[in-house]
Amino acid sequence: MRPVDIEALTVPGTPALRGDLLLTAVSRPDLKTNSYRGGLRRVDLGGGEGPWTHGTKDSAPAISPDGRWVAFLRAGEGSGRAAKPQVHVIAAAGGDAKRITDLPLGASAPVWAPDSRRIAFVARVPEPGRYGTENADGEIPEPHEEAPRHITNLFYRVDDIGFLNDRPQRLFVVDAVAALDESSPAELTPLTDDRADVEHPSWTADGEFVLIVAPLDWAVEDTVRSDVYAVPAGGGEPRLLVRTPGTAAQPAAAPDGSILFYGTEFPGLEEVARNTGLWQAPWPHGDAPSSPRRLTDVESVDCDSAAGPPAVVGDEALVVVRTRGAAELRAVPLDAELAELKSLRYLAGEFAAVKSFAVDGTRIAAVVGTPESAGDVVLLSEVDAEPRVLTDYSKALRDTGIRPLEELDATASDGYPVHGWVVRPESDGPHPVVLMIHGGPFAPYEWKVFDEAQVLAEAGYAVILGNPRGSAGYGESHGRSIVHGFGTVDALDLLTLLDEALKLPDLDSDRVGVMGGSYGGFMTSWLAAHHGGRFRAAWSERAVNAHDSFTGSSDIGWFFADGYVGTDLEEQRKRSPLTYAGKIDIPFMVAHSEQDWRCPLEQAQRMYVALRQNGTPAEFLLFPGEGHELTRSGQPRHRVQRFDAVLEWWGRHL
Repeated sequence: MRPVDIEALTVPGTPALRGDLLLTAVSRPDLKTNSYRGGLRRVDLGGGEGPWTHGTKDSAPAISPDGRWVAFLRAGEGSGRAAKPQVHVIAAAGGDAKRITDLPLGASAPVWAPDSRRIAFVARVPEPGRYGTENADGEIPEPHEEAPRHITNLFYRVDDIGFLNDRPQRLFVVDAVAALDESSPAELTPLTDDRADVEHPSWTADGEFVLIVAPLDWAVEDTVRSDVYAVPAGGGEPRLLVRTPGTAAQPAAAPDGSILFYGTEFPGLEEVARNTGLWQAPWPHGDAPSSPRRLTDVESVDCDSAAGPPAVVGDEALVVVRTRGAAELRAVPLDAELAELKSLRYLAGEFAAVKSFAVDGTRIAAVVGTPESAGDVVLLSEVDAEPRVLTDYSKALRDTGIRPLEELDATASDGYPVHGWVVRPESDGPHPVVLMIHGGPFAPYEWKVFDEAQVLAEAGYAVILGNPRGSAGYGESHGRSIVHGFGTVDALDLLTLLDEALKLPDLDSDRVGVMGGSYGGFMTSWLAAHHGGRFRAAWSERAVNAHDSFTGSSDIGWFFADGYVGTDLEEQRKRSPLTYAGKIDIPFMVAHSEQDWRCPLEQAQRMYVALRQNGTPAEFLLFPGEGHELTRSGQPRHRVQRFDAVLEWWGRHL
């Protein structure tokens, strides 16, 4: 895979399934337009697929319960409201799509009510005079002319979204079928106020309420904690349904009237590196909220809430669980009590990654990535059947040459098992080696195509990928083993995996580099300072380099740094690579994005200046207009330019 081959990364989104109609949205980078293009595709249940809409930025299909209508998001070209994703509805039998929303900042994914008429969604509503809207004088100020923002909370901005308080995310309900008869989009009034962002709407079975997730106590105080609320679909005050012991996500009403949701549990103030479990709570009787019970084991089960809400099939709920680099579809009995992973019925995803799924009766459609695919739609005709692959979105990618993931297992000097992979070039060695470190840190490398590794392998480098202590999917204790211990056993595990890989005869132990982003950038800087003799050069990207300033400048620093490192300034400095910049003497690239609010630009600037002042051969690569997610969802041309720079850097030093 070459840098320009990112155009072959066609990725399907969450599927929608009702009867014989199976839809998904695809997206791929387009270098000509420097944007992401795609549309809705109909997938034949017998295999194969084709276009279902003609928009180039259509996404998030949802089929009404009666199967008559499809709601989806469509974004147009250019700027302004027309370029924002707006809810559209089209007959399932075909025809022209009708736009039913006209919101200044667009809408989120639509969710049908049981009556197949109403749609719930959330959308950000800007204050008048901001983000291209009129102020009280009828003027539309330029961004630099907007009034000052008055901020009184800590959670006031998020990377790749922006400021929050002046455009809160609010709940809407629209009668979509009635709107089809109107000549213009519906005039909509939000059902929630502007004090708290709400998310993850879903309907109760009777269609009377919309379940949402909102911050603890409706964001009265700064918090990362959240609860489940019910909002009357016809309007009225939100009601607190479930008080959680931590967070809630993706609530769903079970057939018996209870509420299922994904949640984390925070003992005390320990709000990082916690496994996400499946929880259930009864609908409360009286005014007091109900208390939930955890259906899945705290240690061994880590649900991926991004894969979609839990889906009830019979007496089980289907969820995606992260485990040892895989993301598996599993079934959780509704009467379970802290069920361990080994007891949950397996459906799909072994040595693969289930990214999303949809259920209709006993049939399940899922999007699954594999070591040979960035994602394809598969069908389970029965809940215990082997998945049948229906699409081949990665054919063009495979034609570029995909190198296999070769599993690595090693044992650290303290006896701890370490797991990872090596991706080797097709040609004969000895190959120069790049140790690549993921972000998070509570995240995993997975059993699926990873463009970063493939581009380097095509260029002749062997790439080592590992999930050291601190990663997700190997037990909560594995993830929490580096809390108040950054740069300890995580560094040990990575170097152990490197040593194991270098036992392979076609890897060149004299030509080794290290690179990573975010937490991986932190670890790159840390290894360069403490184990620099192991490496020829380093590429540290969007890194955390100094916890003291990160605490006050990052969008999440106020709780993330406290949770992982602690509040003691001396300890923060001890765990900061910037403190040891004087020890780094290998060539060092600092790569960053100007609009990164997760690891703000000052993190890169401070490290670069310190290195240069110390005489280290350091360079600085700065991307304008990009945020923390450059390598995953940044402008396609920037992604290619970054790859070109990466290859030039390793070409010079390895």
